[in-house]
Amino acid sequence: MRQVLKWAVAAIAASCITASLPFAVGHADDAASPIFGVTIPAGYRDWKLIAPGEEIGLDELRSVLGNATAVKAYQDGAAQFPDGTVLVKLAWKRKPVAGLKGAFVTGPATTVQVMVKDSARYASTGGWGFGRFIDGKPVDAAQHETCFACHQAHASDYDFVFTRYAH
Repeated sequence: MRQVLKWAVAAIAASCITASLPFAVGHADDAASPIFGVTIPAGYRDWKLIAPGEEIGLDELRSVLGNATAVKAYQDGAAQFPDGTVLVKLAWKRKPVAGLKGAFVTGPATTVQVMVKDSARYASTGGWGFGRFIDGKPVDAAQHETCFACHQAHASDYDFVFTRYAH
């Protein structure tokens, strides 16, 4: 029951993604991720929720959103995501709910992470480009170098994507 409650709270928190986030979304060249040139996509907060999640080691609640191309691929059960797929992961610190042991809501935003499928442009990284942003600004290149290695090591059997569609 406790696990169900935690996931329910995470799902409710994830559904509140239209709330104001404490960072600006930039689209200028200086807002593009190093190595991949990925930016935070306009209008992403209106995209469909793919799945909520929790990262216990980082003490975070997370939600993955997908554009229409991503949603269709998930719904169709595609083995590979088509070019044009964009996934955005939002992350917040977990904030305990007072008086309700084991329940959490979103606290301060921590990162926005973006995956863009373009098989030609990102051929050397499984067709995916990556962006990781804090306060609307891309993190340094060293952090972006770890993106594909982790996806390759742990999600290669699912087109390098960790997130499964939450039905």
